[in-house]
Amino acid sequence: MSDHSENDQKPRFTVIDRRKLRDSDDTPAASTPAAPPAPAEPEPKAAPRLTLVEPVQKTAPAEEAPVAAGPVPVESLAAEDLDDDSAHLPPVPSADESEAQKLAYEAATDRINDLVRAQNPAAPAPEKIAFEHLVQQLYLSAMMQMGAGTPEGQRPRIDILGARQTIDLLGVVADRTVGNLSEMEARTLSTVLYELRATFLELTRMISAQPMPPMPPNGPRR
Repeated sequence: MSDHSENDQKPRFTVIDRRKLRDSDDTPAASTPAAPPAPAEPEPKAAPRLTLVEPVQKTAPAEEAPVAAGPVPVESLAAEDLDDDSAHLPPVPSADESEAQKLAYEAATDRINDLVRAQNPAAPAPEKIAFEHLVQQLYLSAMMQMGAGTPEGQRPRIDILGARQTIDLLGVVADRTVGNLSEMEARTLSTVLYELRATFLELTRMISAQPMPPMPPNGPRR
């Protein structure tokens, strides 16, 4: 399959800048003539449905650009340096916008907590979310995807591909937080990753040892 067809089938998304929507609500609509409709584009051909197929690994370029030491500010990135997906992102919020939104978010969470306490005065105060909660959430998700928590007497339902993605997410967290974690946080993350990868390896050995189901008489389904 050519590179052109791969680009046509690549899913794209656009992040909506809610600040523009807020400004448009405050501004009265101008009586401008409607723009002529854009010509309809031909519908892309539907891609064939595949099952459990590994993505094609593209070969790395012969020479790679040197990586700059330290983080690069977003403002210093040129438009040509951004990929197609990043070009559709809204502008980076200013420090004042981020701070104002953070304060509004905290006020909204306080109102929710007040409503919960009003309905159930004995309810404990909500626990402050920390880095350990992120690691624990991903750990529990991966274990559930690998069959943990199955009721006794029932056959475990294993989502091996979903478990691989969740474990890879934890690996990304580990790679991107090097040098920014406390000793306890780094130890917890390393232990969790080791246990999840060990469980994944055990499951893959069990799956590989099982006989493959026979092919249908008319060949594989498309």
